[in-house]
Amino acid sequence: MKDPRLVSFGERVRQIRKEKGLSQETLADLAGIDRSYMGHIERGDQNITLTKIYQISKALRVSVSDLISD
Repeated sequence: MKDPRLVSFGERVRQIRKEKGLSQETLADLAGIDRSYMGHIERGDQNITLTKIYQISKALRVSVSDLISD
């Protein structure tokens, strides 16, 4: 069973990415992350590091707190 926190994080990344009109591949390139790995993140399949969270927030131009919900 997937961790609901990872699923929530991935859904938030996907939501912001789509709001900004970015493809998954473009976001992955901006964040320096492999596209398939980004897919795992958005589906909540991957428990990512804090470093990756910061890379994604920078690429999306949002704060880390914007990506993490309670």
